[in-house]
Amino acid sequence: MDKKTVVLGVIGSDCHAVGNKILDHSLTAAGFNVVNIGVLSPQEDFINAAIETNADAILVSSLYGHGEIDCRGMRDNCEEAGLKDILLYVGGNIVVGKQDWNEVHARFKDMGFDRVYPPGTSVETSIHDLREDLGN
Repeated sequence: MDKKTVVLGVIGSDCHAVGNKILDHSLTAAGFNVVNIGVLSPQEDFINAAIETNADAILVSSLYGHGEIDCRGMRDNCEEAGLKDILLYVGGNIVVGKQDWNEVHARFKDMGFDRVYPPGTSVETSIHDLREDLGN
């Protein structure tokens, strides 16, 4: 079984590093090849890392509430860069304030994200979904 490669990072002007490290450790322990681009990462860093490593998925984390702005156009940017089939996951506190989760989920799905996770989602859920989506 080939190890699947995932690019992991915290998008935009967000410097929350603890969750990123937990995800990195957990995904690595689950058998994924993790390319962690760290915090304060623009979309281009995720896309470039995915191209350089031939990644199977991009996992975007955001905790400071501006994920919706930071993630706009990401699917289009991936496709323009030749990443037509890459899985896009996003999770954390991805919008400002208390908003109806079903509406938030629908907005990110409309933006082209394959999986959208609310705050407090366990890493086991993401690992399960990655395995399911990647046939791993």
